[in-house]
Amino acid sequence: MPDRAPQPVDRQLPTDEARDLISLVRDIAQREIAPKAAEEEDAGRFPREVFTLLSESGLLGLPYDSEYGGGDQPYEVYLQVLEELAAARLTVGLGVSVHTLASYALAAYGTKEQQIEHLPAMLGGGLLGAYCLSEPSSGSDAASLRTKAVRDGQDWVISGTKAWITHGGIADFYTVMARTGEEGPRGITAFLVPADAAGLSAAAPEKKMGMKGSPTAQVHFDGVRVPDDRRLGDEGQGFAIALAALDSGRLGIAACAIGLAQAALDEAVAYATGRRQFGRPIADFQGLRFMLADMATQIEAGRALYLAAARLRDAGRPFAKQAAMAKLHCTDTAMRVAIDAVQVLGGYGYTADFPAERYMREAKVLQIVEGTNQIQRMVIARHLAGPETR
Repeated sequence: MPDRAPQPVDRQLPTDEARDLISLVRDIAQREIAPKAAEEEDAGRFPREVFTLLSESGLLGLPYDSEYGGGDQPYEVYLQVLEELAAARLTVGLGVSVHTLASYALAAYGTKEQQIEHLPAMLGGGLLGAYCLSEPSSGSDAASLRTKAVRDGQDWVISGTKAWITHGGIADFYTVMARTGEEGPRGITAFLVPADAAGLSAAAPEKKMGMKGSPTAQVHFDGVRVPDDRRLGDEGQGFAIALAALDSGRLGIAACAIGLAQAALDEAVAYATGRRQFGRPIADFQGLRFMLADMATQIEAGRALYLAAARLRDAGRPFAKQAAMAKLHCTDTAMRVAIDAVQVLGGYGYTADFPAERYMREAKVLQIVEGTNQIQRMVIARHLAGPETR
C-alpha cells in the first residue's frame, strides 16, 4: 500500500508568533514523539526526556505570564499546541495538560512571593506537576474528600490518600486539595507539596487499558509537613480553586481528544486510499467514503467548539458551560472516530501492527478523566435549568 502522509491541520491562528509556535511543535512531534510512540506505549515507558525538551522549548507554561517563565499565549493557541502533541502521542499531550492544570492554582491564586519563588521552575525549569483532587472514595463527588491537613504552628500536616493521579510517583510537585475545616466544599484548602517531602509516597502505577506510558497511581500522604507559605489561596478556598482549574483543564482534555481523533482519521484515510479490493482502492466505495466524511465533520465541529470556549476564556467571559460542552462532545467524538478507524482497517485495525487499536483504547479514558461525561451533562443542565431540586 502506498504511504499517504497526513496533511497538517489548516489552523486559524491569531499571530505570526503563534504560527511559528505551531511549526516548532510539529517539528518536535514528528522528530521526537511520534516515531517512538507505539513502542514506548507498548513498553509502558514515560518519555521524561520529551518533557524536558518541551520545558526547554518554552512549551510547558504557554498560557501563563512570561514574568514567571510562561509563554503569554492565549488559550486558543495553547489548546492547538496540545492538539498537535496529542495527535503524536496522547501521553505527551495529556501530560502537558495535566502539568498546566497542576500549575493553575499557584498562577491564579498564589501570592506574588509564592509565584516568584516557585513558578519559574514549574513553567520552564524542567519540573513536572501532578494534580491531586480525587480519592479512592471520592471521584465525581470530589467535595467529600477525606485527606486532611491539620494546622501545627506555622506548618500543616497532611494525611490521606489521593487516587487516579496522572504523573503519580514521577512528578516533582503536587497541587493537593485537603480538608482543613467543615465537611463539604467550604472546608477544603489547596497546597503546593514538593515530591521529596517526608512522608509522601506513591503506589505502583495502575494497570490500564491504554495510555500505558503515562503513570496513574495513588499518592499517599503520611503526616506530610508543609509550611503555611505553601498554602495556595485562603483557607477554605480550595474547592473553588479546584473547580476553576477544572474548567480550564476540561478544555485541555477536549483539545487532546480532537488530536487523537485527527490521528485516527489520518490513519483511516491513509489505509483506505492505499488498500485495494475488487481492483480499486477501498476509499472508492461509498460506504467507506461516507464514514470518512462523518469522521472529519465530527472532528471539525469539536475543534470549533473547544476554540469557541477558549476564546470566551481569553476574553474574560464565563466559559464553564462551554468547557463542559467541549469536553463532552470532543471526547465522545474521539471514541466514535477511533472505533470507526478500526472498522475502516478491518482485521488489521484489530492488530497492534497498526495504531488504530491503540487510539481506540486511549480514547476511552478521555470520556472519564477530569469529570466523566455524565458529570459534564449535569454541569450543562445546571446552566440551562438551574440546580437539581431535592
